[in-house]
Amino acid sequence: MSDQEPQGNSPREPENQGPEFPFGSGRTPDPNKNPFFRSWRFSIVYILIFLVGLGVFNYFFLTKEQNTIDYSEFKNRISSGQIKRVEISDAYFTGFLTEEKPAASPPPVFPWLARTTKTGEGPVKTVAIYDPDLIKLMDEHQVSYYAMSQEGGGIISLILSWVIPIGLIVLMYRFLFRRLGNMGGNILSIGQNKTAVVAEGDIKTKFADVAGVEEAKNELVEVVDFLKNPKKYTEIGGRIPKGVLLVGPPGTGKTLLARAVAGEAGVVFFRMSGAEFVEMFVGVGAARVRDLFKQARDKAPCIIFIDELDAIGKSRINNIAGGNDEREQTLNQLLVEMDGFDGASGLIIVAATNRPDVLDPALLRPGRFDRQVLVDKPDLTGREAILKIHSRNVKLAPDVDLKSAARGTPGFVGADLANVVNEAALLAVRAGRRMVTQKDLDNAIEKSVIGLEKKSRIISEEERNIVAVHETGHALVSHFTPGTDPVQKISIIPTGLSALGYTLHRPTEDRYLKTEDELLAEVDVLLGGRAAEEIVLKKVSTGASNDLMRATDIIRSMIVDYGMSSRFKNVALTKRANGEPSLTREYSEATQQYIDDEIASMIDARYNQVKTLLEEKHDFLSQVSQVLLEKETLNDKEFRDMLGEKL
Repeated sequence: MSDQEPQGNSPREPENQGPEFPFGSGRTPDPNKNPFFRSWRFSIVYILIFLVGLGVFNYFFLTKEQNTIDYSEFKNRISSGQIKRVEISDAYFTGFLTEEKPAASPPPVFPWLARTTKTGEGPVKTVAIYDPDLIKLMDEHQVSYYAMSQEGGGIISLILSWVIPIGLIVLMYRFLFRRLGNMGGNILSIGQNKTAVVAEGDIKTKFADVAGVEEAKNELVEVVDFLKNPKKYTEIGGRIPKGVLLVGPPGTGKTLLARAVAGEAGVVFFRMSGAEFVEMFVGVGAARVRDLFKQARDKAPCIIFIDELDAIGKSRINNIAGGNDEREQTLNQLLVEMDGFDGASGLIIVAATNRPDVLDPALLRPGRFDRQVLVDKPDLTGREAILKIHSRNVKLAPDVDLKSAARGTPGFVGADLANVVNEAALLAVRAGRRMVTQKDLDNAIEKSVIGLEKKSRIISEEERNIVAVHETGHALVSHFTPGTDPVQKISIIPTGLSALGYTLHRPTEDRYLKTEDELLAEVDVLLGGRAAEEIVLKKVSTGASNDLMRATDIIRSMIVDYGMSSRFKNVALTKRANGEPSLTREYSEATQQYIDDEIASMIDARYNQVKTLLEEKHDFLSQVSQVLLEKETLNDKEFRDMLGEKL
């Protein structure tokens, strides 16, 4: 139950992947791509099934049922003349009732699986015991006896006893070896890089497919021109930058820009993530860097693209833990390789990162990544151009206004806008329409900003009334306070994980700076929900917790960061390291006490001012909240009509 604003954090922008093929000597087929390997994929389950089947086969076909009796009874049967012939083996003494000796039969392959019983007719069997008197007993009663040879067993015994066990050991070894290879421990290919190589001409991405970053595209035009016409620069003595570093938030299209450069130049494209260099063994990353540059030199002119450069390029300065030897060796090798080729070789390195502040200074010096290109979040014009690109293959209704959609998505990056267009198409299909309407696009934006509506969540009438009054307070304060964005929609339908309602604003333009009055107006809007509850319901609820948190953060930033307090005017109290607030502070406890008192004082003053405003508009507060209870949602036109104003 809070005032929602669009946020710009999103995954990286999806891109079309070119065909990939293994590179380097000693490559093996990919089991995931080869149907033969996929159908015969090794699994430990198959081994268990095979062993069970082998035991069943041995149990039923390779063993014979024989009677097993006590040794004393076996001697008594010899003395009584029941046993005429005895077969002696290492494990058993077998007595037969006839003197005729049958042909030798192979012993069971797995004796521990042989079936034995103590009852039945036929030969009798007892466990072999060292007893010199047994021979005398058999001689006295004229019982023939002989030793059973353990050799032989036939081809089946050979296969089951030797071939299959050895085969199982080999398969298990290969299985474990492959698992180690997946974890980076395959010793045979430990120095080979894992680059995804796209052949010349296979990249279809062009600069026309990239929008919203016109300045970045202009910076990269020289790189493309150099790859196409290197003599134009070398003849005059010029040198193209060896490395181009793309810097910007996630999802702004850094990878897409690198592919567009390769597509425009028509050269081979090597793509690799910085995390793929570092492995569990020290020296692997450096070996992969050497292998990557060796392959790139053989295929020059080409482009090497290293995504997430900060994975291996973090600064080695002030490293308290002493650093990771593997990562530092990889970084050192990368620095050496970048110094080892000249600008005329046609080899250009393009890297991307969203944290340039943590990179090692040696990477950013002239001669390495000597050109940094900012790929920032798009402005209003850029967002409209991006929406046009992503909607080229989407059927749009005549009423769709992409400029209006771009105006309602401040802070969105390319990946966010692509998701909005796709979500709008899905909503149109779900509604049974064959074209995307403006309503679908607006709903997709709201879903991205606010979250999925949960109409199935059941809340009591009392809570619905509290939510309606709360959101009406936000809307009225926003409408009657100068310097705030106009209200686009008011809703008491639960959304997301915990929000029971929301008031959505639509900015009229992109803003990069805020004045002190605008910050205080934002605080007033946040406090409007709590003040409306107190005026109408004579009590307050926990629904304003997020509003109070955001209001407190704004006031604290005004005092600590922006120098907008009476005592510390034009003074920044926050210590920052690498652009981020530090956990330590450089001011006294007395200053901290002043900050706490000033926050409470300013919040109280703004709250009283908001209460005064809503008390003056009490009729509107009751009227709008009642209509909101009936309709659950109000758009900007309905809200303004109730206030007697026209759009």
